[in-house]
Amino acid sequence: MKLLYSVIWTSLVSVVSAATHTLNFNASYVLRNPDGVHERRVIALNDDWPLPIIRIKEDDRLVIHLTNGLDDGRNTSLHFHGIFQENSNWMDGPEMVTQCPIPPGETMTYNFTVSQTGTYWYHSHSGSQYSDGLRGLLIVEPKERDTRYDEDVSVSVCDWYHQESPEIMRTFLSRYNPTGAEPIPQNALFNDTRNATWTIQRGKTYRLRIVNTGMFVSQYVYIEGLNMTVIEIDGVDVEPVETDSLLISVAQRYSVLIRVPDDMKVDVLRFVNIINQDMLDFHPADLEIVSTNWVEIEGGNPDTKLPKALSSKHYDDILKTINPLDDFGLVPVSRTPLFNQPDYQIVLNFTMDVLGNGVTYAMFNELSYTPPKVPTLMSVLSAEDDELASNSQIYGSNTNTFVLQKDEIVEIVLNNMDPGDHPFHLHGHVFQTCARSEGTDDEENPQMYDGVDAKFPEIPMQRDTVVVNANGYLVIRFKADNPGVWFFHCHVDWHLEQGLAITLVEAPSEIRSMTKKMGGIPQDHWKACHKGGVPTKGNAAGITSNWLDLAGENTQFQPLPEGFTSSGYVALILSTFLGLFGILTIYKYGMEDIRKDQNPQLANKLYAILEKYGGVEDEALTSLNSRGERVVRTD
Repeated sequence: MKLLYSVIWTSLVSVVSAATHTLNFNASYVLRNPDGVHERRVIALNDDWPLPIIRIKEDDRLVIHLTNGLDDGRNTSLHFHGIFQENSNWMDGPEMVTQCPIPPGETMTYNFTVSQTGTYWYHSHSGSQYSDGLRGLLIVEPKERDTRYDEDVSVSVCDWYHQESPEIMRTFLSRYNPTGAEPIPQNALFNDTRNATWTIQRGKTYRLRIVNTGMFVSQYVYIEGLNMTVIEIDGVDVEPVETDSLLISVAQRYSVLIRVPDDMKVDVLRFVNIINQDMLDFHPADLEIVSTNWVEIEGGNPDTKLPKALSSKHYDDILKTINPLDDFGLVPVSRTPLFNQPDYQIVLNFTMDVLGNGVTYAMFNELSYTPPKVPTLMSVLSAEDDELASNSQIYGSNTNTFVLQKDEIVEIVLNNMDPGDHPFHLHGHVFQTCARSEGTDDEENPQMYDGVDAKFPEIPMQRDTVVVNANGYLVIRFKADNPGVWFFHCHVDWHLEQGLAITLVEAPSEIRSMTKKMGGIPQDHWKACHKGGVPTKGNAAGITSNWLDLAGENTQFQPLPEGFTSSGYVALILSTFLGLFGILTIYKYGMEDIRKDQNPQLANKLYAILEKYGGVEDEALTSLNSRGERVVRTD
């Protein structure tokens, strides 16, 4: 592959009008083998995959007619990650938050204006579906050409799974996965392929937009021998900072400037993306965590051989030679000062716990997000009055819903009591990152934010997806100036499926008046609800007669009771019996030929095991050897 596939799609987006870009997409399955190891079904648009990179300009309108052509009964949806959806909250995409799922055979139109610039992406927000390939990049260029670079190139990195998401979920959310260990990917991709080669020219400056579209792991990214100048993160222009490498979590985006000097005496460079091995519970032998791609420099010697690909055995050596950028110190070009003391503070203590069904779930304040029966936005709109719409109770006891008032300064404190890193994403906003602890390996003593002697930066970093470190804390602030129902969740999508999310109902009275002013939610949204059998009025339980009555709402499983249950005792006794039976079976069929006079030490070890796990008192089974030691009889 000589060129990035973004170039392929330039012609696609250029044929649409300058101000309104209309795309007709039909989602269906096709077979692909992106890593060259395993062919599997992926979700294509118009029977094509990888999906198109959509390029528009600031203040353009994007109209996407999405038809669910999946032939196995699965629902779908689209979320436009990082797009604020001002005055169009119902276009945000997460099902049962701002819309109903799109059932098979139905079409839903996403129609909105983008007043931002920067690097974004779109993906399914229906369970873990985007792991099956339903994700692509969305680039919003400024109205005026940016003269800092000559060419604009987009790159995606991601983890890749050989199983489809429903198969993965069956084993992940299972009592047979008691630790809640995340699914390990089978590979890492670069622009939905591996071992790619692309070409650049000496002396030219390139804007390289790098997006992690994966499900789970962060990735290190660097170009051998070239430094990068960071100019944008998550759609926020930042004051330029030079670095030799990046560590990009899932859902994060970076724009960097790169340039090959005229006097650089090489013809090919390695472009390396590396899975962050620290996020894996174990490293399967067949997982190549170091991926090598190549950048050819135009005009070089055509006979130059590609440098040898790096492999997993180079992992530790590579990490010693690079110094990934710490994003906490990045300063937005806007130089927006730290927001004032918050009007409303939300403290979220994050844990992983096993509930009564034996499955491990993710918890905020001991609650695992469980979708309501009515999409939350539709509960806001169908409430009898503004006062009722401002009552967080109506949105359910398991949706972790917080009601915000217009223009409040909101502070979220997240205490991560888990030994893993987690990238958290806020819909509808960028936020200020005010404090982040380094994290610790001491699981018994996680770093908890207490606010004492907290020193926040005068001009904090702003972005929409940020990592909280293992057993550490994170403090963010934003202004509630975009009325809507917004999700805040971990973008390790396996953790979102475990319930690691909250719902923010921001300025409910303004949501209601804004929606009415904009002509209401489009009819095809209501039709999708009707076809899918999803109620569109009432509280989280679908009740309209008494809005505070949540009988029948969706809730999480109850916690495990203290101590053993009766079924637990039965399981203990049964497992003990089976263990003893197994040991005796080993003795009978594996030790019969070992005589005490041939190997008394081994016979004594067997006796000790039997005695420890139940005892051997029958003299018919034991005897004394010449030294008076009890041994298992084998004669």
